[in-house]
Amino acid sequence: MSNKISRIYFASQDYLMILLGTLMYGFGFNAFILSNEIVTGGVSGICALIFFASDGMIPVSVSYFVINVVLLLVALKILGLKFLIKTIFGVLSLSASLSFFEWLLQGKALLPDEPFMSILIGAFLCGAGLGLVFSVGGSTGGTDIIGAVVNKYKNISIGRILLFCDFIIISSSFVLFHDVEKIVFGFVEMFVSNNVLDMVLNGNRQSVQFLIFSQKYDEITDAIITQIGRGCTILDGIGGYSKKPVKVVVLLAKKSESNAIFRLVKRIDHQAFISQSIVRGVYGEGFDQIKA
Repeated sequence: MSNKISRIYFASQDYLMILLGTLMYGFGFNAFILSNEIVTGGVSGICALIFFASDGMIPVSVSYFVINVVLLLVALKILGLKFLIKTIFGVLSLSASLSFFEWLLQGKALLPDEPFMSILIGAFLCGAGLGLVFSVGGSTGGTDIIGAVVNKYKNISIGRILLFCDFIIISSSFVLFHDVEKIVFGFVEMFVSNNVLDMVLNGNRQSVQFLIFSQKYDEITDAIITQIGRGCTILDGIGGYSKKPVKVVVLLAKKSESNAIFRLVKRIDHQAFISQSIVRGVYGEGFDQIKA
């Protein structure tokens, strides 16, 4: 029963994170980007082009929902039902968020005389919002689905995939506006939002390596396995100065687990020597999947 409750608890956390991310995106997009007549990348950029071409007759929230229904049907077999459920929730949540802020702001820019600052703020909110959604395995649809599909089979960051799609969409906006400045602003938004997305996403997944030198290595290893849930490797070493044998505990863990590991080791042996370093990638059980 407790396992079922814990699964429901963590699942609800995921959906709350998706909701928060879509609210951030909806607010940033309407308040700082669309209101300054800037076209971004992704399906939201396509919807913005439709919005401006129709003189506002077709809201972004409506065209966004319709396009994503088609993409979701295509993605069903590739991404699986579990991913699709979260994606459906993300699409509905973002469509509702876009519609809500369309109604609330009525197309008014919060910083009408500061287009460049508006783009930076909007890009940060949109990128951070998407990062939160992706961090729990969700998606807001559109080119996010394309990015998730490619990322599933190729070791390419989602941010880079979206960068390529955004470049094509933003460049095509010149046909509608014939304004180079708006295209430049669109590229600035694309660069900032995708970098913020990668920072948020990879920040949660970043891994660290510990080298722990302690006479109480057995007790430390047992505590790490039982309390942190991470495996360890014990290496034999020789002290360069003392020439005495020493045991070294090697541990790979998520960055978010660092404080718990430090507290655990300090509680067992406050004289332990610890080295922590950032690793570029860890692949295997408990970490990222190996992608060839």
